Amino acid sequence: MKTKFSLEKKTAVITGGASGIGKSIVKTFAIQGCEIHIIDIDESLGRSLVNEIHKMGFKTFYHQCDVTNFKQVSKSIMDIEKKSKIDILINNAGVAHIGNIENCSEKDFDKLYEINVKGVYNCTKASIPSMKINGGGVILNIASVASSVGVSDRFAYSMTKGAVLAMTNSIAKDYLAHNIRCNAISPARIHTPFVDGFIKKNYPGNEKEIFKKLSKSQPIGRMGKSHEVADLALFLCSDEASFITGSNYGIDGGYVTLNSK
Repeated sequence: MKTKFSLEKKTAVITGGASGIGKSIVKTFAIQGCEIHIIDIDESLGRSLVNEIHKMGFKTFYHQCDVTNFKQVSKSIMDIEKKSKIDILINNAGVAHIGNIENCSEKDFDKLYEINVKGVYNCTKASIPSMKINGGGVILNIASVASSVGVSDRFAYSMTKGAVLAMTNSIAKDYLAHNIRCNAISPARIHTPFVDGFIKKNYPGNEKEIFKKLSKSQPIGRMGKSHEVADLALFLCSDEASFITGSNYGIDGGYVTLNSK
């Protein structure tokens, strides 16, 4: 008898899977029996994670790839398709930027667009044809609370995540007849090594106070944990979520609905 949320005999491609939220998704999916293909630009982190997952006894592969480069993405997807049928694509790769429009250079703006928006476009465009041939699939995009509400000093980042949410809805609508589901997850602040590094770099000597302040910006009183995002991703990519498409799931400790002015 199949257990709930099992991903046995399924294959997932996870971009930005070598660190942070992506790394947690990789581990969670692997434990559920999924064959994992990590797409990440950082070869050292990617191969290190593959070795870690292999020691746990699970099937995982790494593909060094820049998601902003469609030729590289297409080659990686074709290489994966030679081994396995792609059932799940998780567009997780992304970068952040701090600042309002005046503090955002054209170079900054273009960089975020290339990774956070075009990266989703490239990976989805490369994956959909085989999903159609194979009778369906699941696409999950990692957006942000910044896609739905105003967040101070997140101008460029908010722009990209708003685009991710719009693409999610469009893809979900366009591929209903092909049995391809597309949803988004919108986290608030999630405690990852990136957050620790950002605080240390920008607030040296004041790390504890800033961490506490950022944690309290979520009404629940803390930052989220990457494994919590991974668990939500597991549900949305499982057969138990087969009636869900075109939806945006907040995982934000009440950030969007409970923050009062």
